[in-house]
Formats: sequence, structure tokens, C-alpha cells
Amino acid sequence: MTSSLPVGTTTTPSAKAARQSVEQVANEFNTDPVKGLHLADVPSLRALYGTNELETDEDESLFSKFIDSFKDPMILLLLGSACISVLMGQFDDAISISAAIIIVVTVAFIQEYRSEKSLEALNKLVPHHCHLVRDGHVSDVLANDLVPGDVVRFGVGDRIPADCRITKCTGLEIDESNLTGENKPRRKISEAIATTNYGELALNERENIAFMGTLVRQGHGEGVVVATGKNTEFGHVFELMQEVEIRKTPLQISMNDLGKQLSMFSFGVIGVIVLIGLIQRRSWLDMFTIGVSLAVAAIPEGLPIVVTVTLALGVLRMASRKAIVKQLPSVETLGSVNVVCADKTGTLTLNQMTVTKVFTIEHEATFDYEYKTPTTITKALQQTLKIGNLCNNAQIGESGKLYGQPTEMALLDVVIRSGMKDERTLYERIAETPFTSDTKYMSVTCREKDNSFARNYIYVKGATEVVVDKCTTYYTSDGRMHPLTPTLKQVVAQHVSAMSSHGLRVLSTAFGESESSLCYTGFIAVHDPPRPGVGDAIKKLVQGGVKVVMITGDSEGTAMSIARRLGIPTSAKRSCLTGHDIEAMSERQLQEVIQSISVFARTTPKHKLAIVRA
Repeated sequence: MTSSLPVGTTTTPSAKAARQSVEQVANEFNTDPVKGLHLADVPSLRALYGTNELETDEDESLFSKFIDSFKDPMILLLLGSACISVLMGQFDDAISISAAIIIVVTVAFIQEYRSEKSLEALNKLVPHHCHLVRDGHVSDVLANDLVPGDVVRFGVGDRIPADCRITKCTGLEIDESNLTGENKPRRKISEAIATTNYGELALNERENIAFMGTLVRQGHGEGVVVATGKNTEFGHVFELMQEVEIRKTPLQISMNDLGKQLSMFSFGVIGVIVLIGLIQRRSWLDMFTIGVSLAVAAIPEGLPIVVTVTLALGVLRMASRKAIVKQLPSVETLGSVNVVCADKTGTLTLNQMTVTKVFTIEHEATFDYEYKTPTTITKALQQTLKIGNLCNNAQIGESGKLYGQPTEMALLDVVIRSGMKDERTLYERIAETPFTSDTKYMSVTCREKDNSFARNYIYVKGATEVVVDKCTTYYTSDGRMHPLTPTLKQVVAQHVSAMSSHGLRVLSTAFGESESSLCYTGFIAVHDPPRPGVGDAIKKLVQGGVKVVMITGDSEGTAMSIARRLGIPTSAKRSCLTGHDIEAMSERQLQEVIQSISVFARTTPKHKLAIVRA
């Protein structure tokens, strides 16, 4: 088969809207990008597009699911044996066989009922309410009432209710990790995407689209709904999950074959014994009774109990190690696995941005925060952490939980881990310059509250090359300021390059009274650390002959850095494949090249499904 993979062969509403201007989108949906739709237009649009819901197949009742558990050939054979035993007056056998059936069916039913909640979990990511603008009036409505053309508003903490073409935004950053797998929030814009690439834009290229189910981490914005329900990108993922074929495991196939073979054997025994009895001119009823008794005795009613209990114990053991087994027979299948495909974010890593290194210039000191907290905190380190604290919009909840943009939460967390206090309550914030993709830095102007003689200071964090260009001095370990020479700037650049090559995100910090002559304090390195024990687990799998494949939405450089850190073997010829590469391949080409690839980057859910199927 040489047809192309179905990964972007048709243009989705959000992909089309990403290339259009706000005016073009508004004209297409006959809406006003400020006042929204007219109420009179909504019924016809809902009739055309349907409700904004992810519809699942009609749910079976619990009773129906329980009855379905009896369709297994071995269970049917045991049921037949129990019925025959009752008719023959062998009540002890009937009770023991019935007990075996009840135990097996109940355990299997409970396990599968608990596990088959993945589609429901996806539905929970779709918000129940949203901030809607219609006829110029703002109101909170149910998200399933939305139709294409509606205008919605969203702010920090809101989940996006449908695929929206952003019309206005201020410092808007959206966490798309549940859709793309990339844990760094995406900075959003309102301008049309200008590109020479005429193919469908990848999800991470649609910077002016807010996708259903994603979470606003910072800023606020407005957008025109361009797709609802199953027509959203999230809806496409939902449909892919419903279309996945559930195959029988080797154990299930073996048990079914055994049930059929025992059935044939039982009927064969009955036939042979009855035939011998008739030849010997014995009563056919007596011979039939003897034949049935032997056949029933030949059926191992204890086998299903042993198999089910063994698998259930395996499930409990897996659960104790925080691994969820969706189907009971899958426990046995794990023993014959030869390839493990693992998502990076939240599986191989913690999905929690964490400060691991802090660098200060004097003595080129690097403070390691990955596994412990430094016992000695110099004034340069303290000032670096303080700037990360003051130049920060993350919040601490009542229970101590942090809320906000992941990188800013990491900067606040490292302050707390260092035994320092959140000093933002001690300072008055006079001005703020938010981070943008153009400026690549954030700054705040602050003054101490309880000091009438305090002067205004500017605190800056951002990309090293931008921050360093604004600095004329650097902060020493004892709190003095020395000239920042070109040689020292080169030293900083070398350390930043080394950190970046290991997949760390680097933020430099500085302060001063004038933005053109700041004092450089150091830089903070942040990344999403591997889960404890993952490296050892991968090593054991590789030693056991199991191939480990990492799939992520992150960039190729970050993906390869994490793979090396975790010890995932990579090919010297071609080590990484991206989502764009997959789209350009046929199924057969992907099947051929995938044998030597262990890392996949910039992937979407559709790419991940194509990888697993190949």
C-alpha cells in the first residue's frame, strides 16, 4: 500500500482560519468580531453545525455489559455444564461450576468497568461554561450552546470551549500539552499566519488559534469560534480514539481456542460412548447420562478462576507501581512486548517545569538544584532568585499550590526551596513590560513599600543575549558591582550554550535604575525533569531486548537531549523523525524507516496513532 497517511490530507476549519485575517473569518461566518452573532442567527447555525459536544457511542447499561461477559466460549461451556449437572441431579457439580463462573465474570467485569473511562476523561477537558459575546452583550453560558461565529472571551485558568480564531490578545499563553504534548505554553497572536508553505499548517504553527480543551496560563484574549464538537482538533482526536480497534490478546485467543476444543472433545466423548452403548444394546438414556458425566468431568472449571485471579493479582501489582491496566488479559501480553512507545510529557518526564541550575559570574559558580538545595547562598545567587521572584506573575494558593505560567511557577518554587520568602508583598509594582516574542524579556519596576527613601528599580528576566546587551556591570558574590567585560559576556554565552544543548531553557536576570545600564546577576536553567527511576527502567527494557520509542510534541533538539539523558538508544544514521517527515511518507515508507528510529518530535495525536499502527 503506497497511499499517503491521513495526517493533514484535508484542511480543518482551524487550519483554514489560521491563514485568514480577522475580517475574512468574520465575513465567512457572518459575524461581528466585537459584538458577536445576532441571537436570531443562532438556531439556524446550530441546526447546521450541531451542538458543541463530543458525542460517544450510546452507552450500554451495566446489566448489558455484565451479560456480555458471558459470551466467552469457556464461560458458555461452563454454563452448559452447570445446566446439564442440574438436569442430572448433580447439584454439587452445578454449584461449584456456577461459583467459578460468577467469580470469573465478576472480577473481569469490575476491572473493565473501572478502566474504560478514557473517552470520558477527554470529555472532562471540555469546559462546561464560557464567556460569550452575542449582540454586544457578555454572558456566561453553557459551552455546548456555542456555534461557529460566536465570539468568546478567555483569561487565566479558563479552558478554551471550542476552536477559536484569536481576534484580540494581551500576553496570551496557552498550555496545549494535552493536544500537542509540548509542555511549554504557546505564546498566541491575533495576526494571520503568513507562510510560503501551502500545505496544512501543523498544530504548533497555528499561533492565532486557541484549541478546544487547552488551558490559558497567562494573559487574556477574545476569539471567533471556527469549529465546534467533532469538527475541532480535539474532536478529531476523540474520534480517532473511538475508531481504535480492540484486538484480542494472545491469552484470550488461546482461551477461546481451548473452549472450542473442549466443546468438540465433550461432544465427541458423548457421541462415542452413546455409539458403543447402542452397539452393546444398552439403554441409550443410560449411555447418554454416562457420556455427559464424563464430558462434564473433563472440563477444567477451575482453569478460568486460576487465570482470572492470576491476572487480577498482576493488575494489583501494576497498580501499586502506578500503572493502570485497562483490560485484564493485557497483563499477560506485557510479557511478550518487544516495543514500548512512550509519550515524553508526563510519562517519561514529570510535566512540571523545575529549576535545576543557577549560574553566577564570579568564579563561574553553578548551583545545582536538581537533587538538592545548595547549603551556601551567596548574595549573587540570592539576587538572581529575588529577581525571578519579583519579575513573576505566578500565584501561591491557600494550600500552598502554585498557579500560573509553568516557568514562572518554577522560579517561585526555587525561591521557596531556597528558604527565601515571596517578597512581592514587600514591593509596590509601578510598571510592567510583559514578555513578547519580539522583545524576549519581561521587566517590572518596583519600589519597597515601607521605605520612604527607597528608589525605583527595574528587574528584568529573559533571553540571555537580550539581557546581557542591556548590562554594563555584574553582581559579585559579596554584593558588589564590577564591570561586565566582553570576555565575561563570552563566558556567559558559553555556559548558556552548554545548558541549552542539554535541553534546558535559560533565563538571565538583571536589575538597575536604568534599562540601558543594568547589573547582570546570573541565569536560571529550567526544564521538565525525568521521572525518578525512568532511566533505570529504560535500561532494563533495552537489556531485555525491548525497543523503547519516545514520542513528543517538543522540538527535535529538546527531544534528542531528553532521549540521551534517559539512555534511549538512537541510530547513528537517522536518530529522529518529525511530524512533518511522517506527513510526507506513505504507510509503507514509514513502516520501513520506523525500524531504525527511536525518537519522534513535533508530533500530534494523529502522528502518534500512525507511528503505533506502523
